[in-house]
Amino acid sequence: MELFSLKNKTAIVTGALGLIGKEHCKALSEAGANVVAADIDEANCKKFASELSTDSIGYSLDVTNPDSIRNLRDEVLKNFGHIDILVNNAAINDMFENPKAAAEQSKFENYPLELWQKSIDVNLTGVFLCSQILGSEIAKQSSGSIINIASTYGITAPDQSLYIKQDGTQEFYKPPAYSATKGAVIMFTRYLAAYWGKAGVRVNTLTPGGVENSQDEFFIEKYSAKTPLGRMAKPTDYKGALIFLASDASSYMTGANLVIDGGWTSW
Repeated sequence: MELFSLKNKTAIVTGALGLIGKEHCKALSEAGANVVAADIDEANCKKFASELSTDSIGYSLDVTNPDSIRNLRDEVLKNFGHIDILVNNAAINDMFENPKAAAEQSKFENYPLELWQKSIDVNLTGVFLCSQILGSEIAKQSSGSIINIASTYGITAPDQSLYIKQDGTQEFYKPPAYSATKGAVIMFTRYLAAYWGKAGVRVNTLTPGGVENSQDEFFIEKYSAKTPLGRMAKPTDYKGALIFLASDASSYMTGANLVIDGGWTSW
């Protein structure tokens, strides 16, 4: 079990207050790492970090702002002296201000440019900037792990029929930006793995499937029916995979995409 130990390691998780982000932080802490829980809301980051089992801190972070990332880097180095693990988890899913207009706005033909750009800024540029600024510190010490969180929708196209209600109406289409950015994250992972391989930095993608989170019952039933394991994921279903990628258990693994989706992409 020593292969899975993260004792004396420092791990940064972006998007730490999200549904899966919190579980990433808990998993890393349970494996022995000191965790930096980074997200927009500093007060809640600090509160959450104080509840973890290891010496952990919460920090406000805007992944689209290089100065914000540099400030985080300096704070982490001051507190812990090194960065060993970076989990690029921060991402956004489109939210439409007017639910009644969502069906029309989320259609590809009408999809707003500003939403496309916002997704690129957070989901893709944010991964680039955090890897460049924080990952460079990992490369300096010639060892460490970067884990980029993608999505099954970065591998396969969204099934828009999942969003059709029982009465035949559709109030939402999965927009194009999420798939485009998550697919790009998978390719960026391969680029960075090849670039930093000689520096001893491993870079892998973790691709999760859909997580049950109070969605409409019809959606949960449809999604589960398309999944060989017959259910949506629980938020805790990715903890083991994350620790595997962060630890020496995956010491000869880089540039890979570890898909944990209940079999969603197998047919």
